[in-house]
Amino acid sequence: MIRISIDAMGGDHGPAVVIPALMTVATRRPDIRFVIYGREELVRPELAKFPKLAEVSEFFHCEIAVRMDDKPSQALRHGRWKSSMWKAVEAVKSGAADACISAGNTGALMAMSKFCLRTMATIDRPAIAALWPTLRGESVVLDVGATIGADAHQLIDFAILGTGMARSVFGVARPTVGLLNVGVEEIKGQEEVKEAGRMLREANMASMNYHGFVEGDDIGKGTVDVVVTEGFAGNIALKTAEGTARQIAGYLRAAMSRTLMAKIGYVFAKSAFDRLREKMDVGRSNGGVFLGLNGIVVKSHGGADSDGFAAAIELGYDMVRNNLLDRIEADLDLFHARNPHALSSRKSDVVIDAKE
Repeated sequence: MIRISIDAMGGDHGPAVVIPALMTVATRRPDIRFVIYGREELVRPELAKFPKLAEVSEFFHCEIAVRMDDKPSQALRHGRWKSSMWKAVEAVKSGAADACISAGNTGALMAMSKFCLRTMATIDRPAIAALWPTLRGESVVLDVGATIGADAHQLIDFAILGTGMARSVFGVARPTVGLLNVGVEEIKGQEEVKEAGRMLREANMASMNYHGFVEGDDIGKGTVDVVVTEGFAGNIALKTAEGTARQIAGYLRAAMSRTLMAKIGYVFAKSAFDRLREKMDVGRSNGGVFLGLNGIVVKSHGGADSDGFAAAIELGYDMVRNNLLDRIEADLDLFHARNPHALSSRKSDVVIDAKE
């Protein structure tokens, strides 16, 4: 059985979206069990609508729910040990659950996850990885918002974390990895990116096929399985892609309703437009995975509908089923065994940062 802990209070819609999503996943995944945390007066009425869900779920009342506009420090101060978000993360730490899913405040969820689960031994900072629809299928893109700015060592961490996720999700033995840059030429880009590229080439890891630098348009093309960048650029790229998808969808709706002939043409091309809509639906790729922690945490989009939240749950399910953490730890051990100087130099950097 795979056990998933759920913060039922997160997101724009709370239990009204979360609980139907659980029922959807439970119907598709008979080996899944849920541990649900939330306010009883809001969760129980929704659970009562799905009697079969109660058979595969445990519910625990939590008086406090982290608000979407809470600062991470506020969430930790007021919600640690007792909020639905904290309890859902803590369930992973205690072993009561194999993964945690929340649509709540991203900053608060990251702060609680780092505080409760801690980062892996050789990881300085965690990353948020997203599944990105491409012309070839899907790619893993990270970091999309956890870490603003990254040095060469952290970019290498992200490459290893993303490789482990790609191996788990796509079933590819040696995923291709690219560093997002302003050009594909080796002389272009920031020094941190160029240094990370050099180290990845020299490492020649068996679990990763380092492709080199990729540009922004390579993300949508699916040039590589894993695109690595720091969180500032990654988050802008993600929000730009989501906005562009909605913009194009708006253009199509307006064009198809403008004239009678356009409406008739839409009837004949409806199946093609339905497939396009599926490809452009950001909810179908919903779920950002917090990588680099001693546990699996998936952040659903706050505005996700029931299908979108179900997609985030199934992403967490797949991470557990395909041994994501074991794959990442094996890749990290292999890299640092071959590059002991990288770890020693990083420890020096950490000491300097701590003094600052």
